Amino acid sequence: MGPKSLKHYAWLSVGAALTTILLKGIAWRLTDSVGLLSDAIESFVNLAGALMALGMLSLAARPADDSYVHGHGKAEYFSSAFEGFLIVVAAVWIVTEAVGRLLSPRPIETVGLGLVVAALATVVNFATGRILIKVGRESRSIALEADGRHLLTMSGRPSV
Repeated sequence: MGPKSLKHYAWLSVGAALTTILLKGIAWRLTDSVGLLSDAIESFVNLAGALMALGMLSLAARPADDSYVHGHGKAEYFSSAFEGFLIVVAAVWIVTEAVGRLLSPRPIETVGLGLVVAALATVVNFATGRILIKVGRESRSIALEADGRHLLTMSGRPSV
């Protein structure tokens, strides 16, 4: 699979991240659940990771030159490491929000509808993650595979 077609899959990941940000943001607003807020925050991490993967796939597609006689393919490793870094940043943000809610508890609202909306986001993440892992393995793209694995970790938990 050529580098240009791999970038199409990175764009798929960007689209999925934007969709889940919207869905999880709606779910959070419906419920005022810190759990759904944390899912929405994590979706911003998905978006940043997808954009980084897109950038690194673009860089990796560049031909060899005098400075990089073997090409730019190793750029994808930066995307994989960046994805891990973003997860840590999101975790700190989520813990901060959770502690704030523990100190000032509020009841959650409209749980059923909020969970339905969050479940739709879960389906988007699961389907996109499976596609990215499959394409990443077939094309030996660590950036797509890491992005797909990260999305699969997000597809197992709409939580209130």
